[in-house]
Amino acid sequence: MDKVKLGTTGIDVSPLCFGGNVFGWTIDEATSFKILDAATNAGINFIDTADVYSTWAHGGEGGQSETIIGKWLKQSGKRDNVIIATKVGKEMGPDKKGLSRAYITQAVEDSLKRLQTDYIDLYQSHDDDTHTPLRETLEVYTDLIKQGKVRAIGASNYSATRLTEALHVSKEHNLATYQTLQPLYNLYDRADFEAEFKDVCLENDIAVINFYALASGFLTGKYRTEADLATTKRASNKKYLNNRGLKILNAIDQVAAQYRANPAQVSIAWLLAQPAVTAPIASATSIEQLADLVKATNLKLDTEAIALLTEASN
Repeated sequence: MDKVKLGTTGIDVSPLCFGGNVFGWTIDEATSFKILDAATNAGINFIDTADVYSTWAHGGEGGQSETIIGKWLKQSGKRDNVIIATKVGKEMGPDKKGLSRAYITQAVEDSLKRLQTDYIDLYQSHDDDTHTPLRETLEVYTDLIKQGKVRAIGASNYSATRLTEALHVSKEHNLATYQTLQPLYNLYDRADFEAEFKDVCLENDIAVINFYALASGFLTGKYRTEADLATTKRASNKKYLNNRGLKILNAIDQVAAQYRANPAQVSIAWLLAQPAVTAPIASATSIEQLADLVKATNLKLDTEAIALLTEASN
């Protein structure tokens, strides 16, 4: 699998980032290990996680995903072959959230311990923290980079205004700068990214590693009626079941038939064709699902197919 440049970080990554939110949540440790082995053997070297994964499934206790990845890194000996991205900022417990110097300083040590590594390739602000000055956050990141504990930093869930402010603060004070952005972006959820972030990212050479690349599974084509949602416990996807959503699925079906691919592969291939996107984030809970994701990286859509999908999702 050919690698791509992660913005201006100097880091080379696979064009697909594996989402580690499933580790310790929807799949157990043994299955996680098998998928991590299969993913890296297929050429995926980019793994995204967060300290907070998966508090929602463990009574408020996070760290499961990082812990599983750490055990796998130690067992496999593949630390030097993978790019580990994790995140900080979301609430991990009472008084354990935000982007203050004190909290990040402690949180990074906790993540390093769980990951069983002495450095994090990409450390991301999981949420904006308006109670902490941007300069304070960027100063502690700068220190962590100087200490060799972090290689590069990124942002997630920032507004375009705050992201631009952060870039200016970094430049003005000669501090580490956000080199990646993790926004919501897929064939259905396009408006916010394209209107607010796309130009900022392109102008500043910020690598986009977008989450919900398959719109929580909707773009796999599995959920076309409310009955489908009920049987798979995907009630939150009801928002996609409208005329526009079904129009998008119809266009995906047409392209999938043309390329003898499936809807998930087509949806990711469309993202890979977008000039602002570096590596979409997608997860898998089985080897079969993983194989679909890998095939998507080799699916090159022609201009007519891209235009058909783009028009259907406008």
